[in-house]
Amino acid sequence: MLRRLWTWWKRVWRWIKWPAIVLTVCIALLLIPVGYVEVFCRGDAAPQTYQPLIADAAVRRPEANSYLTYPEWHIVFAYDGLAESLKRGDEHTFGYFSSVRAFWKSTCGLMKTADAHGGADFGTRSMVHTIGVSFTAEMAVKAVYEETIGRFTAWIRGGEKTPQDKAIAATAVDYAAFLRQTPWYEYPFRRESAKLWAAPMEGVIRGWERRLGIGMEFTAKALYAKAMAGAVAATGQAQLINRTVVSGLDANALSAIRDVKVVATLPEGVEIETPRYAAFTRILAEIASRGGAIREIAGNDEVMVAITIPLVGDVSVPYGTTILRMARDSFRSDRLLVNVKVSELAALLNAYPLGDPGIEHVFDY
Repeated sequence: MLRRLWTWWKRVWRWIKWPAIVLTVCIALLLIPVGYVEVFCRGDAAPQTYQPLIADAAVRRPEANSYLTYPEWHIVFAYDGLAESLKRGDEHTFGYFSSVRAFWKSTCGLMKTADAHGGADFGTRSMVHTIGVSFTAEMAVKAVYEETIGRFTAWIRGGEKTPQDKAIAATAVDYAAFLRQTPWYEYPFRRESAKLWAAPMEGVIRGWERRLGIGMEFTAKALYAKAMAGAVAATGQAQLINRTVVSGLDANALSAIRDVKVVATLPEGVEIETPRYAAFTRILAEIASRGGAIREIAGNDEVMVAITIPLVGDVSVPYGTTILRMARDSFRSDRLLVNVKVSELAALLNAYPLGDPGIEHVFDY
């Protein structure tokens, strides 16, 4: 019996040996940046002494999370860059590996910054590493495909894009905008796959390659998204609201702003509840433009802000301290990550308008 099992296993191993070796090497390569960040990208943890104005501990979040929110947003910005590159060229013109490199480089620097603001817990660091490995694997697969099969079919097609190319470019723009406010796994990938297949066929080779190759990507993402949505439902969704204390505007003026709910009036100002993500940045900018001052966000007195700037020359930010400067994927501008006191945030928002160049995002917690 044992001999028979051993013979069976040798036959199976003969077939799976090389795929298993390749898979093991790929996993090891994906985990190298995780190990590097954990070993070499840590700073001295500094305790937080700030006393929050917001009394409800359930709506307060660790200050370190403002800095470690960026890696997730780097992925959002990468899809912005992909959508931008498709306005002028094809998928193979996007810098997949440079975007991955920027992800891990920024994560390394921001881990050190987070440690100086109380430090990140194991769960937060694990989340950052998980999305980093996933992003790295996705970009690597897309790069290999687009630099080989995708580039070849684009060369056969010539300069005129097919309807399938145009449908994919429109999806890229829509997906990038969607990610700014909504989790990726809620995106209707099957709908976009149907649009791709419904586009008329012009340029047979490129058209069918886009239908099959990118259609397969959309289908895989739809299945993964369904599994992810189920996992989130089982474990609990991230908190989707922010609590902020604002002075300089009364409760009536604040409640007149879209998506703002007044919670309480405090001696230091008015406590409000708002959505997170892109809507939060828009609301803060409107508060600042109306003369309001931001006193506290989610129980914290410091926050990180992204500002887009021209490529050339040094830029001195009048409020806050620059943490990192990096190139933006596919855009002719750079991004500054700036640490700012919440009490100076309104002045910073008034100094830089929303847009490009200007305020790109306020990273909540």
